[in-house]
Amino acid sequence: MKAQHSALCVEEAEEAVKELRAALAKAGITLPSLGLDPVSLAREAPCPLVELGRCSVETARRIASAVVR
Repeated sequence: MKAQHSALCVEEAEEAVKELRAALAKAGITLPSLGLDPVSLAREAPCPLVELGRCSVETARRIASAVVR
């Protein structure tokens, strides 16, 4: 049961990353480091976190502007 739950968590996290990547692309924003956090995947029963990564000041401002809309 744990393995099935973990697999579902990973699938959901991967789908969330795809959705976020697509939404950011529509706003003209790319986060090259966007992906799943490898440390959270290494747990015995992984339920991963989404790693947004670092970005430039310009990209941070573009994200802020897109979120406020």
